[in-house]
Amino acid sequence: MAYTNNPTLNAQRAGTRATDETVPQALSGYRPTLNATAQAGPEFAKQQASGVKTNGWLWPRAFALNAAYTLFNGFVTANQTRNAESQVRGSRETLRNTEQSVLLNGVTAYMNVIQAIALLELQNKSLAAFQQELRATRDRFNVGEVTRTDVAQAEARVADAQYQVSQAVANLSTAKANYRQVIGVEPGKLTTPRSIEGTLPVSVDKVISTGLSSHPAVKASEFAVDAAMFQVKVAEGGLMPNLSLQGQLSQSYDQNFSVDSQSGAAMTLNLSVPIYQGGVEYANIRQAKELLTQARIEVDVNRDTIRAQAVQYWGALEAAKAQIQAAQASVAANTLALEGVREEWRVGQRTTTDVLNAQRDLTNSQSSLVVAQRDRVVAAYALVSTIGRLDALSLGLKVNYYDPRVHYNQVRDSWAGVRTPDGK
Repeated sequence: MAYTNNPTLNAQRAGTRATDETVPQALSGYRPTLNATAQAGPEFAKQQASGVKTNGWLWPRAFALNAAYTLFNGFVTANQTRNAESQVRGSRETLRNTEQSVLLNGVTAYMNVIQAIALLELQNKSLAAFQQELRATRDRFNVGEVTRTDVAQAEARVADAQYQVSQAVANLSTAKANYRQVIGVEPGKLTTPRSIEGTLPVSVDKVISTGLSSHPAVKASEFAVDAAMFQVKVAEGGLMPNLSLQGQLSQSYDQNFSVDSQSGAAMTLNLSVPIYQGGVEYANIRQAKELLTQARIEVDVNRDTIRAQAVQYWGALEAAKAQIQAAQASVAANTLALEGVREEWRVGQRTTTDVLNAQRDLTNSQSSLVVAQRDRVVAAYALVSTIGRLDALSLGLKVNYYDPRVHYNQVRDSWAGVRTPDGK
């Protein structure tokens, strides 16, 4: 649902389609240009030829068809095309990176709702247990077995538990709202997801190496380097000569008193050699080289980011596993402890505070277990994202897979038309 509905992902798809259009824009440099001109208007003229003077109004009309074709422009068109193709490849990787981020956000939103539901259930159970302890304490107070202090302590725990329930309800509402924002629908009945840890590399070093070679953010920055290299060559083309072929067909009427009409055809070969144009070409070349340096540094930045995320998420996954084991042991121990404290309280060997503390400790350990289970799932999916495999195709999602190559192939060699391939 997130793959289909998420607006961020759909917006990035539109952006990728827009980037596809840079290729036919660059390829247009290989194609001829054709334009027609027409002009007409009244004209008052005086003319003297062989001693004869003529004056009066004319209605000159002229029509022309002009064609031009670039034969050589310093390889600018070729390098612009390569630059555009690199941008397209980079935009596809950016789309895949956005897809990974959206799907990871979807997993996180999903697990946050499950966690919020579980924590709310625990808080409701805790409130019910404290309310039961309060009733029992009041009964014992009525027969003189405990003091008013014990009743007050029980009442305080009930009030605190009521607040915790209210907070859990608010957290659940927030989690559902985030779910709706990311996935596009209201959460229904959610089930615990299957484990994805089996698809992970066996070590953090494998995660790092796979991420550095496969993560879309790294790939996108590498294509950005290619685009920047070709942009340098485009800028250098500004110092090279230009050769073009131009042709014209023209027809004119009523241009003067002696000629009713005139037609013509011409073809010229034009060579332009730049010598000096204020230094702008040199500045463009220097700027393009600095942007290339920046793009190369961005590759290293992205690689460092992936390396840090791999270590972070691997540690988070290992910590979550350890926390689950500790929380399970704590839940088992606190369950036995609560049962024992209650029995001892009934025979007068424990105070009301002991029972209330035991109930609180059990609820805390159960909550820690729920949080650890959520953290384990999210960390595992985050690691899958780090190695660049958290996309619809790698996950085998049952969706209509969006292939960006389809739109690219539809528009790459388009010579004319203002409608997009989807008919808009």
